[in-house]
Amino acid sequence: MAVNSSVIQLAIFIPLVVVALWRFLHGKTGASLGLNNIPGPPYPSWFKGNFQQVFNPNAWEFHEYLAKKYGSSVRLHGPYGTNTLYTFDSKAMHTVLDQDVFEEDDGFIKGNLLIFGDGLLGTLGMSYRQDSALSLNLTLQRTPSSKTAKNATACLLRGSYEGNGYVPSFFEVSHKLENALKNQLLNGLPITKEEVEQVDILSWMGRTALELMGQAGLGYSFDPLTDEDSAHPYSKVIKELLPTLTRLQFWQFNVLPYVSWIGTPAFRRSIVNRLPWKDLHHLRDMVDYMYRIAQVIYESKKRALEKGDQAIALQIGRGKDLISILMKENMKASEEDRLEDTEVISQVISDFDFLHLLQFTSGLKICSTLIFAAMDTTSSAMARLLHLLAQHPDAQKKLRQELIEAKRQNDGHDFSYEELIALPYLDAVCRETLRLYSPASVVTRRTRQDTVIPLHQPITGLDGTEMHEVAIPKNTSVIVSISNANRNSDLWGEDADEWKPERWLSPLPKALVDARIPGVYSHLMTFIGEGAPACEYHPQGARYMNLTSSFLFSGFKFSQLEMKVVISTLVENFQFYPSVKDLEIFWQMNGVTAPVVGKDIHPQLPIGISLVDRNSVTSFE
Repeated sequence: MAVNSSVIQLAIFIPLVVVALWRFLHGKTGASLGLNNIPGPPYPSWFKGNFQQVFNPNAWEFHEYLAKKYGSSVRLHGPYGTNTLYTFDSKAMHTVLDQDVFEEDDGFIKGNLLIFGDGLLGTLGMSYRQDSALSLNLTLQRTPSSKTAKNATACLLRGSYEGNGYVPSFFEVSHKLENALKNQLLNGLPITKEEVEQVDILSWMGRTALELMGQAGLGYSFDPLTDEDSAHPYSKVIKELLPTLTRLQFWQFNVLPYVSWIGTPAFRRSIVNRLPWKDLHHLRDMVDYMYRIAQVIYESKKRALEKGDQAIALQIGRGKDLISILMKENMKASEEDRLEDTEVISQVISDFDFLHLLQFTSGLKICSTLIFAAMDTTSSAMARLLHLLAQHPDAQKKLRQELIEAKRQNDGHDFSYEELIALPYLDAVCRETLRLYSPASVVTRRTRQDTVIPLHQPITGLDGTEMHEVAIPKNTSVIVSISNANRNSDLWGEDADEWKPERWLSPLPKALVDARIPGVYSHLMTFIGEGAPACEYHPQGARYMNLTSSFLFSGFKFSQLEMKVVISTLVENFQFYPSVKDLEIFWQMNGVTAPVVGKDIHPQLPIGISLVDRNSVTSFE
């Protein structure tokens, strides 16, 4: 049945009015003198507050302004006259990220459900299930036998890194990338620096990350990495997804939670189709494509599992990839606990797409946190690192010297896991890049009850009193600034805004160590975790605290290993230069940072590249 324009207008207008009124009244009744006493900037509009200033691709200057003008804890104005706490105070971050009182924002959860579950944008005519969130999460919580699988998988993953399980396959994929770039250079025949080949290194990093995670997480090969024409369309979709979501972020967080229940999935889909909204239609099309690819992968693995071990052994990953583990456990489950095909497909979608962001920002309590990390986030970090090396030729030369000398001592063989992590300057370059340029810039939480947040750095309230804690009412949004935490000059020193890999070759500042930043990696907020990593299952409570840390630990280890393998292979063999368009390159503050050139909104990173002259490389000192 056709949906006329008046119905569409009512479907949009009425919920907006109800949301605005409810949020306004709720904000008034839940006002906090503590939060109201914190200094903060003025807001441009009551409807959006400071939201658009904080969440937009060009928001870097505003975040820097907040830190320099107001310090580590700031009161912002949220939509509809509400209050928001913005912080990078170390003690406050511990509280926000470690306590059950603070959870992911409803808009974030609803958006994930609708994109990766059976909802508004993810559905293709199938029924919507409110509890489908993430199929692996449901399997692990609902199926008793899967508790053992969860624990075993966590330990298996950590053992795979430390026992070199992934390193050979990572190098195999990286050498395919190396050969593809060499062939491109040989065809272009660059001779001098002025004649170096210009390549879109972001595209190549995205394709490489997709193939690495495809094999390890899905047991599936996406890309032969032979030339530019062999790229799988999926890698482009991934790069477009988060920038598109960023442009829709206000509506996702502040309207979607209150309208996503209206009507049937078919009705909501028809509304989306009829709205004159280019970004929304683009998102719809990307989700449809992701779903179709996920179906193909799922059906192929399902057929292999039904045929038995011999068929599984012929697949990439030989049944040891994470999706195969999920599917095998689901087949063992009782009829009552077994997930539907659509739920597993939703997990396939999320495993190699959007929620990779969570590895850097959220720490969801499920195994797929590992997989999310290896896509947009890691490819963005690798591209950023190569961009920095192009801009810092001395650091690039020093890293190349270290790699070539280590390779010579290893008789020209690829590095083992132990050899790779023992390279000090490679480690320093990776750490410094992830510190100064974290792929994700902020993480948001919402309070589920009234609470108090203690502060490491006291602030002076508007009434002149010194505040050592802040009373926060229920349903208040809290924004944790990852970028400002990683650049806090009170902890990192006066050179905190400089890219200096050498800082990691000496003891870190005592103030930083004493602050106990709540990350799982090198006092950085780039990787957020809870507790100490362990391969242990604790049945008490739904949070699976120690096992959560184990998966998160595995996730950042996977990303770290992937990054070091790819960068070591490329820097050993290629010289990188700033592109002729380098001054036009701008890194957007999306959910995951993405580079664009000029006014072109499509993510890309042109960079100059040539073969390394081995005769000009001296030994590392």
